[in-house]
Amino acid sequence: MSATLIDGKAFAATVREKVATHVARLKDEHGLTPGLAVVIVGDDPASHVYVRSKGKATVEAGMKSVEHRLDADTSEEALLTLVEQLNTDPSIHGILVQLPLPGHLNEDLVINAIDPAKDVDGFHISNVGLLGTGQKSMVPCTPLGCLMMLRDHHGSLSGLDAVVIGRSNIVGKPMAQLLLGDSCTVTIAHSRTKDLPEVVRRADIVVAAVGRPEMVPGDWIKPGATVIDVGINRIDAPEKGEGKTRLVGDCHFESCAEVAGAITPVPGGVGPMTIACLLANTVTACCRANSLAEPEGLTA
Repeated sequence: MSATLIDGKAFAATVREKVATHVARLKDEHGLTPGLAVVIVGDDPASHVYVRSKGKATVEAGMKSVEHRLDADTSEEALLTLVEQLNTDPSIHGILVQLPLPGHLNEDLVINAIDPAKDVDGFHISNVGLLGTGQKSMVPCTPLGCLMMLRDHHGSLSGLDAVVIGRSNIVGKPMAQLLLGDSCTVTIAHSRTKDLPEVVRRADIVVAAVGRPEMVPGDWIKPGATVIDVGINRIDAPEKGEGKTRLVGDCHFESCAEVAGAITPVPGGVGPMTIACLLANTVTACCRANSLAEPEGLTA
């Protein structure tokens, strides 16, 4: 492997340390404790594991953690009532409704019921619009984590050619907006892109976020490019034994690492940054709510 490994786990630990330091300062100097409320509806096992991780990380950072676990048959009215209660609770600075929601609930309606200033996932239509027009907003956690790692590796991103593979509202589109904000030349590529390999080959930065295992091979990568692999895919691993699986990204790691200048692994790359940035967003929301200086290095 010739590429430098971008260690997301180590970088996330540094971000969480910065968060904890700022939380301690808010407590000591202003008597404030940032509060994060997570709402989970139903019994999706993966969602419950993720919510437990969020709660643990929140407490470790010295913040207030509140969890609301609702039955799968919870009505839309009841969920919206809870969201409104959290909107008006001054001890809660960040609200996250864990997705996906059960099918009878309108996800867009629920997300857009959250106070935009407390929308630490950055999914509210107001935050989407603010980000798209270059104004101060709450930024989705995964793209924010990618941007932090890119800034740390490159310093200035100005003038670099970036290709984002994937056009989701959660990663692809906000990632492109963030890169534009840092003066990259940005292309959003997707399943309908003509000659996708050639589009990717011209990029100084490749952000892969399509959810297709090992879709991007090494011969798509420009020599020396930085590859940020957002994908987390579970595939069969017969070499480990019958019925065993392993995690891979959207990029074929071994071949891409031979060509790239730097690359994130899967697991241990982008994944750990998502929760770290959720904590950072909650601190940012607390500071904005109280007209205090925002923490340096933790925002877009």
